[in-house]
Amino acid sequence: MTRITIPRRNLVATGAFALASAVDLPGLTRTGALGQHDSTNEEIIREWYAAWEKKDLGTFNMLLADNFTFTSAAGDDHISKSAFKTQCWDTQVDFIGHFNLERIAAGAEDAFVKYLCHTKNGKSFRNVEYLRIKNGQLESIECYFGAPSSFPSSVSTGQK
Repeated sequence: MTRITIPRRNLVATGAFALASAVDLPGLTRTGALGQHDSTNEEIIREWYAAWEKKDLGTFNMLLADNFTFTSAAGDDHISKSAFKTQCWDTQVDFIGHFNLERIAAGAEDAFVKYLCHTKNGKSFRNVEYLRIKNGQLESIECYFGAPSSFPSSVSTGQK
């Protein structure tokens, strides 16, 4: 049996190439946890963030399931759709300029989204959100804030 010897530096280079090819590149959409990409859910995600940009309450209501819940580190623990509208939409939507959706990893029933949100007064912040999707509607959102003052009104007014 013939033994093939590969110089160590080639193995390192091969490993580095494999690692580099596995890293997300800006603007790419990745597959979900089960390896399948769901373009329908990606469209729902894009509609969701566009509704915030356009201040489109009709789309907001249409995309949220009746049993929707929202959770965040700001003291929101599975709050209802109506509480989310009152505490988040009503208080934050007017501060939002636009979103840059930096990463979307959409699966069959969920998605992770990393975004850069620009406020109307030229400030910005990043968050990551985990969204559960069923029958074309959002069942839940878990928001992971990027910084202590990482929601529109706080960033816009300079609160800490």
